[in-house]
Amino acid sequence: MVILFSDKLIYLQVTLLCLAAVALARPDKPAPAGYGYAPPTPAYAPPQPSYSAPQPSYSAPQPSYEKKEEGMPFDFEYAVRDDYKGLDFDHDSNSDGKVVNGQYRVLLPDGRTQIVTYTADHHNGYQAEVTYEGEAQYPQPQPYNPAPSYSAPAPSYSAPAPTYEQPKPSYGVPH
Repeated sequence: MVILFSDKLIYLQVTLLCLAAVALARPDKPAPAGYGYAPPTPAYAPPQPSYSAPQPSYSAPQPSYEKKEEGMPFDFEYAVRDDYKGLDFDHDSNSDGKVVNGQYRVLLPDGRTQIVTYTADHHNGYQAEVTYEGEAQYPQPQPYNPAPSYSAPAPSYSAPAPTYEQPKPSYGVPH
């Protein structure tokens, strides 16, 4: 490729025009921040308190002259025994309205039975006597090895019969 003097002159002119365009497009000062508005000057002052000291909202307790009512007599009992889960407990309680007497029993995980016999009234409070029956036992746990409760199923299918024909050639003898 041969470049003539006039072609070189055109390239030179185009290059100079591009450099001039770049030089004219460069800003002389930095772009304004925030759409040309000056940033606000910070002005902070602590807020003034807008409350007053709290006033007491209570008064001295009023004397109560209500008559205390006697307790209601009751008698109840329940028991739960579940050998599968190892639960065994019961509770028996009664009251004449002034004194509550009762007993509850719990089968502990170590095999003992805890028995709590109690009395409760307004003068002596709750008084309990705790006793244990039996001796603590810590047997070695037996591994869980269940016997299989099923057998593998017999196959319920047979081999499929072929459904295709012997392939035939799709070409003939050349002529």
